[in-house]
Amino acid sequence: MPENTSTPPVTRPMRVFLLGAGQRSEVVAEAERLRPIIEQCAQIVCCDFSGSEDLSCLEADLAIVLGGDGSILRAARQMGPRQIPVAAVNLGRLGFLANMLAEELPNVLRDFSEGRFSVIEHLMFECTVLRSGRILAKQLGLNEVAVQAGSPFNLIDIDLYVDSEPVTAYSCDGLIISTPVGSTAHSLSAGGPILRNSLQAFVILPLSPHTLTMRPVVDSADRVYEVVVERPNPGTAVVVDGRLVCQMLPADRVRVERAAARFKLVAGRGHTYYRSLREKLGWSGRLKLDAK
Repeated sequence: MPENTSTPPVTRPMRVFLLGAGQRSEVVAEAERLRPIIEQCAQIVCCDFSGSEDLSCLEADLAIVLGGDGSILRAARQMGPRQIPVAAVNLGRLGFLANMLAEELPNVLRDFSEGRFSVIEHLMFECTVLRSGRILAKQLGLNEVAVQAGSPFNLIDIDLYVDSEPVTAYSCDGLIISTPVGSTAHSLSAGGPILRNSLQAFVILPLSPHTLTMRPVVDSADRVYEVVVERPNPGTAVVVDGRLVCQMLPADRVRVERAAARFKLVAGRGHTYYRSLREKLGWSGRLKLDAK
């Protein structure tokens, strides 16, 4: 599937979701300011700042998300298998996914309705936790699955399988399986590589491994990854995109595989991949951007 797809023109009144983090007063205030601007060219069919709506049951052409990447992850989770394009307005701090400024939104809405915008599709995953062969939990995600050692914060032994083949046993504080989008999140902070966000791959990264030869691995998104902890700590847990999925019991199996759904991000004008890295990670240095 191509990285960029064009959005077709919307021949009827455009329908949008307006989403954000309601616990942040500045996000609510900005939503109130932008609402009449949005309603000049679109119908707001759902305004949700609590994260409680099941957006997969509603019809819309575009989701407008105000805030940072956390708000976008929540919106992706709310949309579930029915992902629609997301226009992400950055009101947070770092914001790798939130790639627009509020003043860009009117032009974005007009161009989107006229089919003059492209959408970048990103890999999503499905995390399934199996206990005694039965599904205990299933969660769609965009950034990463983390198995965290938890209290009493002893090292745990984590067995990794790829396509049912035993790979290795990590003695570590935890393990991250990350998408390219998530490679600039928890994985990056833990020393993982940065993957271009259009790649179809996962990063497998042990957290503070006891053996220094245990390095990050990048492998195809077409494979099935499974993690087993035979002797978890009482606090060992499975976390997807920063949210607790469940506590782990001995021999629970965590399966991570490509999801059918793909996250769709409206591409902001001039917001290229390497521009985002330069600006978000402070890579500019003495780089002469006007050099021929």
